[in-house]
Amino acid sequence: MRVLRIVWAGYLAMTALCAAAAPQMRTVIVEAIERGYREVPVTVTVTPPAGMEAVKVELGAMRVPAQWERSGNRMAVTWIVRNLARGQRNTYRMTFLRSAPVARTHSVVRVGNDLEIRLVGETFARYDVTTGPNKPFFYPVFAPGQAQVVRGFPIEPKPGETNDHPHHQGMWFTHGSVNGEDFWSLSQSKTTHTGFANLSSGPIYCGFTAGTAWIGKNGATIARDTREVRAYILDGARVMDLTITVRPEGAPLVFGDTKEGSFGLRLADSMRLRGGGGHIVNSEGIADGATWGKRARWVDYYGPVGDRVVGVAILDHPSSFRHPTYWHVRDYGLFAANPFGVHDFEPGKGASAGNYTVPVGGAIAFRYRLVFHIGNADDARIADRWAEFASPPRVTVK
Repeated sequence: MRVLRIVWAGYLAMTALCAAAAPQMRTVIVEAIERGYREVPVTVTVTPPAGMEAVKVELGAMRVPAQWERSGNRMAVTWIVRNLARGQRNTYRMTFLRSAPVARTHSVVRVGNDLEIRLVGETFARYDVTTGPNKPFFYPVFAPGQAQVVRGFPIEPKPGETNDHPHHQGMWFTHGSVNGEDFWSLSQSKTTHTGFANLSSGPIYCGFTAGTAWIGKNGATIARDTREVRAYILDGARVMDLTITVRPEGAPLVFGDTKEGSFGLRLADSMRLRGGGGHIVNSEGIADGATWGKRARWVDYYGPVGDRVVGVAILDHPSSFRHPTYWHVRDYGLFAANPFGVHDFEPGKGASAGNYTVPVGGAIAFRYRLVFHIGNADDARIADRWAEFASPPRVTVK
């Protein structure tokens, strides 16, 4: 028994010694290899010493605002890198702390069953899981200056507003042919919210994860998706990063070739190309109505709201399915990324050219960055913002 006590005491002493020897500080090098960066978030995932629940990030003598989240024994630390010129490197010191206050500059707030994203205290967007009738969606959505960039109808109709396409509700993700069923229109097939997780608020970003079930006309669930949402203010714009991962439930999942999809929003009437004062431009230099059905890395749709010009850009990440995606972007204000509608967008291809089957156990992922900005695409540096999104700085942890 005495031998066991000695062995146990030795084990505890060794454990304490290892914990004490664990690094209390890390060095993080952030490098601009191929391009410069005006303002870009970086995330570093590390294993903190036992008992450490917070971090302090410093660049030289300057403390850098940072945000962290724990997942098991790992910690993801995020901060904003600013004005990093091509060829330049910043060396940060990351010190682990037992605790530290967190400024909730950006927040996610429950409003009934819904979630509201607030940036510096102002409403950016609300994720509506209540109104339905066949999908969750974001409404309202505001550009800087609280310019409402999505149409009110059918959720909150305004006098003189268009009332076509009642299934165009705010900003949403569905598709018009999934296992032969129409989830895009107001049909019996529906996507239903199943729960929230990972609500986060802080000085750098706020966000959440939402679950969704895809339910067919017969009431059976054919798929489930996970929607990861994170919102920032970057270089004066409101930015939303959105990753949607869809997995089949019980049988293969077939996304069919149709232009009626997939991730989209319906812009305010005043921003429309036809009937408003808006314009459309894409990454390939194509403009206005000619952008429909084309493949591009990004598209920006901008126009007047009140007394100012605002815009929405959707940036398609290189890891997103079928990048660069096709765009179902219409002159009347529909703005959608659709990687499936190949035969509609490229006449002459077979009716099933855009079909894609996700096997059981597999997944399909869509990754977008949305930039809600003031001015036109050049004013908002949309080409540069796509490059920053697609190819962030190189990060090395020592």
